Formats: sequence, structure tokens, C-alpha cells
Amino acid sequence: MSKRDYYEVLGVNRNASDTEIKKAYRKLAIQCHPDKNPGDHAAEERFKELSEAYAVLSDGQKRALYDQYGHAGVDQSGGFGFSSGGFGGTPFEDLFGDIFGDIFGTGRRSGRGGRRGDDLRYNLSIAFEEAAFGLETKIQLPRHQHCETCHGSGAKPGTSPVSCPSCSGTGQVRFQQGFFSLTRPCPDCQGEGKKVVDPCSNCHGTGLVRSKKNISLKIPAGIETGNRLKLTGEGEPGSQGGPPGDLYVVISVKDHPIFQREGNNVLCELPVSITQAALGCELEVPTLEGKVKLKIPAGTQSGKVFKLADKGIPVLQGYGRGDQLVVARVETPTKLTARQKELLEEFAREAGEDIHPMGTSFFDKVKELFG
Repeated sequence: MSKRDYYEVLGVNRNASDTEIKKAYRKLAIQCHPDKNPGDHAAEERFKELSEAYAVLSDGQKRALYDQYGHAGVDQSGGFGFSSGGFGGTPFEDLFGDIFGDIFGTGRRSGRGGRRGDDLRYNLSIAFEEAAFGLETKIQLPRHQHCETCHGSGAKPGTSPVSCPSCSGTGQVRFQQGFFSLTRPCPDCQGEGKKVVDPCSNCHGTGLVRSKKNISLKIPAGIETGNRLKLTGEGEPGSQGGPPGDLYVVISVKDHPIFQREGNNVLCELPVSITQAALGCELEVPTLEGKVKLKIPAGTQSGKVFKLADKGIPVLQGYGRGDQLVVARVETPTKLTARQKELLEEFAREAGEDIHPMGTSFFDKVKELFG
């Protein structure tokens, strides 16, 4: 049976970049990998076809030969062939380790026998003012720690783990998939290379116990929802001498009843009565640091924005801070006494057209547009 065009196999055009070829292969190979399709002969053949196409098109020299001569340029006589180690003498693990390592557990461990601990996430909710000015606090983090009874070995005191007979202590087993030689973590020892024959009664052979640790945090000023703090080495402990994982603290800032954040600025709406807006006045305005006096000039319209310089949020890990923007909201009274209505009606008659200068300008524009 004649071979399909390698570009067709990967579903890319002949001008595809190396990144596009690798992305296409990664997507298709994951779907057809033998580990995900046990016993499926068609999937195995498809995976072989994909792997062969990728091995050629991902190599600049082989791709050039293939583009010029087709399959004849990269067959065994032309420099391409299958060997016990993989494609063209390249070990299978080296060729595909970056793609399948995280997915199928064939990635290399940290150091000889050591495996890095898992990262942890902690969601921390803080007040608006705490986000603005920062704080120092403590959190109680549930996580594992090495068992003190067996010192993390998992074995009963006085005994030790033994080398795993299934993998001869390597932590990995090799098996054949057609003409592929694949390596994956040993199922008997979960890749550890050792087995506990007489388990510790405290940790039941795992070498780990649940615990809670108090961790001090310094929250910087200017932090906002979605920001993360990384605490190196505060995650789950590693195994067999591997390093611990990291802790990521994800920040969520609570809503404030008065203030809203816009970047480094703080937005605040200030209620103003119609008489205060018309005649002008001086009002107390709340800020993150207490109340300040704000002069409202006569004739202030609803929506007018006043700026209080440097009363906003400090710049995160920088210099300076934002402003506070005060938006005047002129309120119309809803409950009037008979006398109040009488006075307003008298005011309207006295003011005439001057009672609403913006409205007069608006209707003049309407007349110009519509006649």
C-alpha cells in the first residue's frame, strides 16, 4: 500500500511552520496514542503513521529531501528508517518526551529517583482597604508533610523499603507497541523504584501524613482580584529526595459599599441636593484615609466629576498612586409638602427659561435638526 502524503497525514499545508507542524502532531497523536486506545489496532497504525510523518517534517534536512523527492528521499536508503531505538536512531523518549511526558507520565523525574511535590492553590479573600494599602496576615494551609514516625520512608521503624522486583529499582518498565519501544512508570511501585514490605502504622506506608501549617503572608499594596502570590517550596513535599512544590495564593478583593476601583483610581458617587448643586456648598467626602472637604461650585450638574489627587490606589510594586474621582449625583426630591411645591412653582415662574440652561440648549439643537 502506498504511503499517504506526510503533510496530508498531519493535516497541514506544505508551507506550515515548525510550530504548526508540532501543534498538529501533538493534537492528533494524543488522540491516537496506544495508551489511550488499548487493543485498538487502527489507532495504533494511525499513531505510527503520524509519528513517521512528524519525524520527517520536524527535521529540516529530512523535510527538504521529502519536499524534493517525496517518500523516496527519506526511505531507508535515503537516510530514514526505523531502528530499535526509534526514528533514524533517535531514542523514542528524546523525540517525544516533551509532548507525552506530562500526559502519560513518561517525563523525567527531578534528579535520580526524586520527584517534585505538587503545587498548591489557596484562595484568599481580603477587604478593599487591605488590597489598597497591603497587609501582613497568616493563613492555615492544609497539606501533607513527611511522617515523623518513619521519617518519610513509609516503612515501619527498624525496616526499610526494598528494591521493586518488577522494575529492578529503576521505577520504569519498558514494553513494546508494534515496533515501538515505550517506557512508562512502573505500575507496581508507581515509579518510585522501591516497595514498602512492612508499612509504617502512622502513615500506612505512604510516608506522608495530613497536617496544617501556619504561613505568614505579606500582601503588597495595590494588589487586585486575580493576582497571585507565589511562595516557593510551600507546596506538597517531594518524594525520594525531590524538592517540594510551590504554593500559589490567589487574591479575591471584596466589594466596597462606597468605593469602586478603576485601575489605580477610586470612584465614589456623592449625593448632592438640588439646592446644594444650584447654590454651591462644601461637603465632606469619604476617602480611603478618612473624610476630606470638597467644594461644590454653584450650578453643578449631575455627573460632574471632581478629582482628589493622590487619594487612590498605590501602584503595585511601583511608585505613586492613583486619584479619587468623585461623581456628583444631583438628587431630585420625591416627597414634597404643599409649601415646597408652591415655592418651586414660584421659582419656576421667576426663572423662566433660565431654570434649565442645558435643556434650553438641547431643544434649540432639536429645532435646528427637525425644524
